Amino acid sequence: MIKVTCAIIVNAGGLVLVAQRSETMSLPLKWEFPGGKIEPGETAEACLIREIKEELHVDVEIVSSLPPNTHKYPNVTIQLIPFVCRITSAQVLLKEHRDFKWLPKDELLALDWAEADVPIVKHYIET
Repeated sequence: MIKVTCAIIVNAGGLVLVAQRSETMSLPLKWEFPGGKIEPGETAEACLIREIKEELHVDVEIVSSLPPNTHKYPNVTIQLIPFVCRITSAQVLLKEHRDFKWLPKDELLALDWAEADVPIVKHYIET
C-alpha cells in the first residue's frame, strides 16, 4: 500500500482549492486535492508541506487532519491522508496539474474526482 497525503486548502473566504490532473498523469483530467507520496522516513505532515511547495509553489500551514481513506485501484492500493490547510505565502503556480479552481464547499461534488478523493470530499462537506 502506498501512503499519500492530500491538502484541502481553504482560503479566508472559505473557498477550497481543487486541482485537475494533467493529461500525462495517471487518472488524467480527474480532479483531486493536491498532495503526494510519503517518502521513507518522512512524516505525513512534512510530506504534505513538501509536495504542495513542489506542485503548487506555495507554503501551507496545516490546520487540522481528517480520517484517511484506503482505496484499491486496479493496479495499486493507496491510503489517502487528508489535511485541512491554508496558504501562508506566494500565489499558486501549477507545476504538474492542468488547472485549479477555488470552489465553495457545496460545489465540490459536481467535479469528476479521482475515486480515492470522493470519500474525503464527502467527509469534508459533512463536517
